Formats: sequence, structure tokens, C-alpha cells
Amino acid sequence: MSWTPERESKLKELWKKGHTASQIAGLIGGTTRNAVIGKAHRLNLEARATSKKNSRTTKVKTETNTEVKTEKLSRKARFKSLLLDKNFEPENPKKLEELTDDTCRWPIGHPYEEEFHFCGRKPMEKFPYCKLHVLYAFQPKNAKEEDIISDEDIPQFIEKKIKSA
Repeated sequence: MSWTPERESKLKELWKKGHTASQIAGLIGGTTRNAVIGKAHRLNLEARATSKKNSRTTKVKTETNTEVKTEKLSRKARFKSLLLDKNFEPENPKKLEELTDDTCRWPIGHPYEEEFHFCGRKPMEKFPYCKLHVLYAFQPKNAKEEDIISDEDIPQFIEKKIKSA
């Protein structure tokens, strides 16, 4: 396919009328949308100021939606509520040899430092860490996983904090 003077004039005419490149390619025949766009560019035809998508006016909402959610709080919100709670038991530093199933195993410091120790607080049920360190160790799930969270995923003490807040 070559661009003859007749085809070029037809392109210019249809372009000025506002037809899309796909429509022009169909009307001229034997060419593609991209070929039409390329030729229009080489002919320095006027660029389209607005597309059909942009020409529509969008309605702006003037009402403010002040609906209060009564749904369950998300996992992320529940973990954030823990951050507000400052009532953690004091740290009880333990050496590696002193760790048991009843002590938080969160390492504090670097193993090569002299003052390296483990938290030593009472751990949460089914976790090796205390309340505070569960926050660090178990980050909230992303939005896709948010939908499939069951109540078993949230420690019971968080539920109490949310209800009391």
C-alpha cells in the first residue's frame, strides 16, 4: 500500500471532520490505524485537541458522605489499635540459655554485642513473642488477602481493645 495524492487528500479531509484513525483506515481501505496515524503525523496534520473520552463532562459530587462504617475493622486497623496501647509489661531480659516456652523470644541487639538478650515478657498464646513483638513480626496482610481473613487470625486481646475503644 502506498500513499497516493488521492488517498492523502482523503486522509486530510476525514481527519479535519474528526474521524478516528481506525475509522479513516476503514474508509480508505488497505491500511491500518497505525499507518494513518503515522501519515497524519508526517503531514503535520493538526493534533486532536480533545478526545471523545475527555469531551464528556464529569459530574462533581457536592454531597459529602459521612456514613459511619459499622462493619468489622480490618486486620490492619486492629494492629494499629495495638500501637495505641502502651500498657505492655516491662521487659524481662533473658540470655539464650534462660529461654523457655513462657518467655518472649524476640532478640534485642546484635548477637555479637555483650548486652545482647531476648525480650523475656510473657508470650501470647500460639506465638513465640509477646504482644509488642507480635506487632513487628506479623505485619497486616495486603488488600487482596484482607477479604479472606477469619476471626481466628486476630489475637483475642486485640478484639477486647477495639471493643473498649
